[in-house]
Amino acid sequence: MEFLDPQVLIILMALSFAAGFIDAVAGGGGAILLPALLTAGIPGHLALGTNKLAATFGSTTAALTYVRKGLFRPPLWKAAMIGTFVGACTGTLTTFLFSSDELDRLLPPLIVAAAIWLLIQRRRGAIENPVRFQPPSRSSGALGGTLGFYDGFFGPGTGSFWTTLLMNLYPVGIVEASGAARFMNWISNAVSMLTFMALGSVRYEVGIPLGLTLMIGAWLGAHSAIRFGGRFIRPVLILVTLALAGRLIWVEWLQ
Repeated sequence: MEFLDPQVLIILMALSFAAGFIDAVAGGGGAILLPALLTAGIPGHLALGTNKLAATFGSTTAALTYVRKGLFRPPLWKAAMIGTFVGACTGTLTTFLFSSDELDRLLPPLIVAAAIWLLIQRRRGAIENPVRFQPPSRSSGALGGTLGFYDGFFGPGTGSFWTTLLMNLYPVGIVEASGAARFMNWISNAVSMLTFMALGSVRYEVGIPLGLTLMIGAWLGAHSAIRFGGRFIRPVLILVTLALAGRLIWVEWLQ
């Protein structure tokens, strides 16, 4: 396997750091790394697997933080956890029904769609969890299966989907929704990563350094979020994502 040029790897690490920072401040940082890997010339399956390896570093840190602070209550979300596990495994396996060339052509439009979602969604303010919180019904299992499949097959924007949908479907506030979203995102990332690993579709020499820089960016972003907000960073996220996706569409569809 041909190794990446060191300069390309450094650029990817910088983008990974930015993705972790932006995700902690404004959400949606995952929409940067996958198109960056594809732009670097890594084929579709390897790009997806390597992205999952890096993403799991960040989601593990976030999930542990919520659990340790008591902001995620697993007994309330058992059905969603099971659905996410099954959906992520199924979604990852489904990617192998497509050839690498087909994935290279399919992923850019999906990236653009994820960027548009991040652009148009309305973010709610930080509110407290309702006092009369009722555990979600088993329908959360179907939600977990759907979003788990999406994360296993593609991924960018999954955390944003989770947070927004949970707050609209169940009587939970931003704290509870964010905690559940981060934990479900960790499940789908980890399951997808292990599946890609088992099928030999991960570039470890790329994914590990990207995962480490993503963790550093996320740590700094979390501490900066209190002081700076996402009003400036969010538009930058959208512009970078659309620029990378636009280049991919030009190369794969128009050139």
